Amino acid sequence: MADLTYVAEVHHQHRDVTGGWLRPAVFGVMDGLVSNAALLAGVVGSGAAPATVVVAGLAGLAAGAFSMATGEYTSVASQRELTQAEIATERREITENPEAEERELALVYEARGLTEDLPSPWVAAGSSFLAFALGALIPVLPFLFGLTSILAPIAVTGLALFGTGALVARLTTRSPLFGGVRQLALGAAAATVTYGIGALVGTAVS
Repeated sequence: MADLTYVAEVHHQHRDVTGGWLRPAVFGVMDGLVSNAALLAGVVGSGAAPATVVVAGLAGLAAGAFSMATGEYTSVASQRELTQAEIATERREITENPEAEERELALVYEARGLTEDLPSPWVAAGSSFLAFALGALIPVLPFLFGLTSILAPIAVTGLALFGTGALVARLTTRSPLFGGVRQLALGAAAATVTYGIGALVGTAVS
């Protein structure tokens, strides 16, 4: 019990390695950026008309956002149910001094990074949906504004990739320049591959 009391009383100065709400939000935006940019690159590579590119981009946004939301809901709900089941099991095993035992159990969970308030799967699903949708919308924006040149979405998406990569690097105390360049390179690689696939398929079926 002394060790648990010590854990509870120590004033921590460590960085929150989970990044709080910011980390999943940034990664959600990043997922939307990379996946939809790669999708649009493949559609553009096939020689599709701008209207088709917009439809594909919005469809990719909706499909990806709902997929992210569903996955996040299932993940958080399962974690919540498992935690509640563990707590219920411990409570059933309590036979003596229940208040002290419950407090000890709470300290164990808090020491493992769990709070008394379990995360809501609906909040997690909603935030994942919005974050992914925001990221996926960025490559589509130039087409929505009537810009047909491929250079506009490349520039906008490149800036967004660099920015999110730099922000993630800040969360991990790495160089923002390194994080931005790395994410830009990964996104460019994904888009290049799908563009090439789109070009090959477009040529084959035309």
